[in-house]
Amino acid sequence: MAQESLRLVSPPIAAHEGRLPRQYSAEGQGAKKDMSPPLEWYGVPEGTRSLALVVQDIDADAVVPWTHWVVANIPPDTKGLPEGFSGREHGASGAAGPHSGGVQEGVNDWKQPGWRGPVPPSHGHRIQFKLYALDDELNLGNKVTKDKLMDAIEGHVLGEAELTAVFEG
Repeated sequence: MAQESLRLVSPPIAAHEGRLPRQYSAEGQGAKKDMSPPLEWYGVPEGTRSLALVVQDIDADAVVPWTHWVVANIPPDTKGLPEGFSGREHGASGAAGPHSGGVQEGVNDWKQPGWRGPVPPSHGHRIQFKLYALDDELNLGNKVTKDKLMDAIEGHVLGEAELTAVFEG
């Protein structure tokens, strides 16, 4: 029987015709600033033991690509991450919190744990969200980085989904 392929969506990005809304960047206002966007996924492959997410600016000048967010060991029965998920008790320090189910947020290219949205002058840049379905849970230690994650998932990817948003500010 055919299984649907892994799909990744973000309702606010879809509602803004593929643009990353301002509140998910450093240009937001007050409490609606630099929040991690809500994400939903469908079609998680059978045999998935964990999910991982990497978000990068694929048009960055300094370092290509520039990492905005790394999340590892998302339970396979999770259907998404709510708006503002980053930095909650589940493990913004990079270590899993007591109610996290093992979810770990990694360090971004600002050397900070959790989500950090685009900042000027990155207007017009594409922000790529990539979700990986894995056949294993990852043992990444206390400091999770994109490089550590990418090394650890090699040979364990059951499916991938990608969502690209444009940051226009």
